[in-house]
Amino acid sequence: MNNETNRTVDIHEISPEALQVLGGGKLAYVKTIRSEDVQKHFPQAPELAPGSMLYALHAADGTPIMLTDSREAAVANAWSNELETVSVH
Repeated sequence: MNNETNRTVDIHEISPEALQVLGGGKLAYVKTIRSEDVQKHFPQAPELAPGSMLYALHAADGTPIMLTDSREAAVANAWSNELETVSVH
């Protein structure tokens, strides 16, 4: 048995270039984000009141795509852009 095939890889070891081609550019993920952290990921977003939980849609390489107050809206946006959403833990 080849041990390389069964090796666990830390996500931080994968280059942004490798993540970008993961899934042929058709994968995205939704993650919760606190309103206090929005500017870090979405610098063009307006200042938001602290204490809110929002949903960010990201490309597989981590590039932010959209921000919304509804997980369903983020998933719908992914689908409308022919992206498959995956769970990230």
